[in-house]
Amino acid sequence: MKQLFLASLLGSTIALCTSAMAAGTDLKALETAAKQEGAVNSVGMPDDWANWAGTWKDLSDKYGLKHIDTDMSSAQEVAKFAAEKDNASADIGDVGAAFGPIAVKQGVTQPYKPSTWEQVPAWAKDKDGNWALAYTGTIAFIVNKKLLHGSEAPKSWADLKTGKYKVSIGDVSTAAQAANGVLAAALANGGDEKNIQPALLMFADIAKQGRLSLANPTIATMEKGEVEVGVVWDFNGLSYKAKMANPDDYVVLIPSDGSVISGYTTIINKYAKHPNAAKLAREYIFSDAGQTNLARGNARPIRAEHLTLPEDVKAKLLPNEQYKKVTPIKDADAWEKTSKALPQKWNEEVIVNMQ
Repeated sequence: MKQLFLASLLGSTIALCTSAMAAGTDLKALETAAKQEGAVNSVGMPDDWANWAGTWKDLSDKYGLKHIDTDMSSAQEVAKFAAEKDNASADIGDVGAAFGPIAVKQGVTQPYKPSTWEQVPAWAKDKDGNWALAYTGTIAFIVNKKLLHGSEAPKSWADLKTGKYKVSIGDVSTAAQAANGVLAAALANGGDEKNIQPALLMFADIAKQGRLSLANPTIATMEKGEVEVGVVWDFNGLSYKAKMANPDDYVVLIPSDGSVISGYTTIINKYAKHPNAAKLAREYIFSDAGQTNLARGNARPIRAEHLTLPEDVKAKLLPNEQYKKVTPIKDADAWEKTSKALPQKWNEEVIVNMQ
């Protein structure tokens, strides 16, 4: 056990740091242990994603932690933890919400509950502290107001049915964003993780009208004028808008009749060579300062409703009121099955109707 080894090496106070219980965590002891480890190595947490650069700089300035990251997908991160075991090169990773439980099932995580644990919604955390979403993604619209052909900018899924503009959702067979866009539309129209038929019917109708675009909503396609209304994660939409030559041409919003909220969670490697530094990193990520760093990267912090963000940072995010009708995935197993069947259903029930 890494914890027992470190406790004997660095002193009995470090044993306090290995507890998963937020209320019982001795933060000073954790800081001391992390400083002695001196480094934290991450996967899937590059500088330019969700402003991780700000967090790594703070951990370096405050605690002297050296840091390196290797960017990779969620599946690759979990596989890396499992494959390397005692030869672990990574201490902590950032994975999509669905991969938190997968990592636990594979036995590659160790728990840590930050001191702000009670402010994390129950749906967004593992009861034992193995994972917790640090920031969320909610399916949103990004609208190029100059390309609406006389229609008003849509504020809901219902509006999409009657507009004159093209709707771009991307490739549901490869992009989690696109698949979650279908789920969001289903939820808003009375469906759920097992029943996405309402969304398929809506998009089939849009396709019959000749308004379903196969363009993937990205900065490149938007700059070329290929995307009129895109279905994207809110943090992607906000980042895209900020990088546009004319950001005022675009509006990003959460559809008022409902959407799906998911997010990203840190997982601490069971075999981490720097376990206390990884736990301190998670502690900092969930602190006010760490949550503000994420917001600076256009990612909505999980503790958004408990934060008072600086005005310039607050301006980067959508108002909390827009999230009143968002729904987390309640049946992950059902959604996994449905999402695997989605590409074929999409081709047979939606794409076949394209003009």
